[in-house]
Amino acid sequence: MSKNPSLIGEYLRPGRRIHLVGIGGVSMRPLGLVLHDMGLEITGSDMSESPSTADLIAKGIPVAIGHRASNIAGAEALIRTAAVHNDNPEIAAARALGIPIFERAQAWGHIMKSYRQAICIAGTHGKTTTTSMVTHIFMEAQTDPTVMIGGYLPLLQAGHRVGRGDTIIMESCEYCNSFLKFFPTIAVILNVEADHLDFFKDLADVQKSFRAFAQLVPPGGCVIANGDDPNTTEALRGLEYETFGFSEGCDVRAVRCSEDWRSFDVVCGGELYGRFALQVWGRHNVLNALGAIAVARRCGIDGETAARALAQFHGAGRRLEFKGKYHGADVYDDYAHHPGELQALLTAVEAMGYRRILCAFQPHTYSRTHALFDDFVRELRRVDVAVIAEIYAAREQNILGISSADLAAQVPGSVYCETLPQVTEALRRLAQPGDVILTVGAGDIYKAGEALVK
Repeated sequence: MSKNPSLIGEYLRPGRRIHLVGIGGVSMRPLGLVLHDMGLEITGSDMSESPSTADLIAKGIPVAIGHRASNIAGAEALIRTAAVHNDNPEIAAARALGIPIFERAQAWGHIMKSYRQAICIAGTHGKTTTTSMVTHIFMEAQTDPTVMIGGYLPLLQAGHRVGRGDTIIMESCEYCNSFLKFFPTIAVILNVEADHLDFFKDLADVQKSFRAFAQLVPPGGCVIANGDDPNTTEALRGLEYETFGFSEGCDVRAVRCSEDWRSFDVVCGGELYGRFALQVWGRHNVLNALGAIAVARRCGIDGETAARALAQFHGAGRRLEFKGKYHGADVYDDYAHHPGELQALLTAVEAMGYRRILCAFQPHTYSRTHALFDDFVRELRRVDVAVIAEIYAAREQNILGISSADLAAQVPGSVYCETLPQVTEALRRLAQPGDVILTVGAGDIYKAGEALVK
């Protein structure tokens, strides 16, 4: 960045003109809308047109498609995502002109400082779902929160909202240490695994980042963490924090869980806090709910309110989201892009009782596919038929020379597809009544399922 990050407050004021590079991203789009609502003049650019860019334009924010130096004309400052590098033509132009450049996380960090209570939800997996669950609870409790979620929540008809209450609820990502620019009063850590290995060196490096995140919480605040996750407890060794989980020692504990993990009781300090019934599947979603419940309890929200709110939660966008039917098969879409997420997803789907599981999986980034190759193979071997799309590059170049064909070679009976239309055609050919079809990945694999149900 070009300027001292503490100066960002001088620019995030009504009337200032700010340009967002990569404005179509899951957390950049809501940032643009929030700043627009605050009275700033916002422009943006993105690599390609999408529903996100169309929504921004419809709401009065000009968006240029493609990155060009001319896009920043008139901007007083730029905000970029961690994935936008210094060789981007807009960043290069701003640096040449001395226009200050700030990170997306710095902007959100500055915004959250104006709230009495900043609830930051982090973890390698489950952030979007848990942030959505917390939002449901705080909306049910009528606290009028401000919210930023890295996905779509039907309750909000968006991934964000600007409230008038004193609480901000924030999905908080560890990639490039982004969440270390935040100011949490309550920090939630759902789990810690080796991921984003294009930035972090190894698991120990990831754990170091999460520990630093927990240490951001000021006196009087609270860290809430998964007491059943060994990587999390190791990362937080020696720090004070509240725990949630299934184990007897956890401060917020699920007991009497049903076989399908959709109903359970929550006990806190030996006392019944509430009886819960979820509309979402899987043991992992009980853990997500426990993280949200621990936040609610800490903030003085009673168990009945929390239970009522979670009973109305049907999932966030792209989290085991039902898309429709094709040839007697149900089609679902999910954002899982790490072996741990794939494992949780498949375990949940196995409990749903379908005849066969057809999984169309699109790996996300070359570095992740390479680093976690054997783990992806292990999970993909669990399904009846794996249809494996080519790797979604995202922010990377393929300097590793890896392909999804390498995965397919290790997964018996799998189908390798170079393009999304080929994925749709393979699913069309394979689908039978009683099957479940999953489109899985953080890229654009959802388009293959949408084309199928059309």
